[in-house]
Amino acid sequence: MFATNTQDTAQQLLQVVGLPGTEVPAKLAALAAADARYLKDLKINVSNALDAATLPKKDAYLIGLSVAINEKLPALQSGFEQLALAAGATDKEIADIVSCTSLMNANNVYYRFRHFVEKEFYTTAPAGIRMSIMANPVIGKELFELVSLVISALNGCQMCVTSHEEALLKHGTEQQRILDAVRLGAVIKSLGVLL
Repeated sequence: MFATNTQDTAQQLLQVVGLPGTEVPAKLAALAAADARYLKDLKINVSNALDAATLPKKDAYLIGLSVAINEKLPALQSGFEQLALAAGATDKEIADIVSCTSLMNANNVYYRFRHFVEKEFYTTAPAGIRMSIMANPVIGKELFELVSLVISALNGCQMCVTSHEEALLKHGTEQQRILDAVRLGAVIKSLGVLL
């Protein structure tokens, strides 16, 4: 009975992230067999993060998609893309998420380097990274900034995190929405470890 309950929890967790009927990945299956307590916590964490009151379903799924792309998890990318489309996202919005995640990976490396080295030459030189998508994103500037913040937090770029958090506050974004988005990024990353 114990194994059945933990296997059910693993299947329910996969369903929450758009992977119903998927075979339980080996790491997740091993966890289900060995430690039901954490698996239940993980399911609750993912479910609660996706259901945060400040994140409409479409926003939550698009943020989840950005994390899956960032963490190179193709099955999870597909799951979140389907969930986002079902919640009203368009193909152009999906493309914006892909573009934003890619751009943030370039920016996070570049600006982390500038921050680590802290030499005037590097900090005053033009970045030379084209970012025209940020001017008028299909998903809107606020959500683009929110996704940028989440990806920057995942990639550990303090300079980018600070910049995007400040931009969000200037857009009038509530701190709770910012916190909920970062929490969602964190728990989806933690799930990715097991997929």
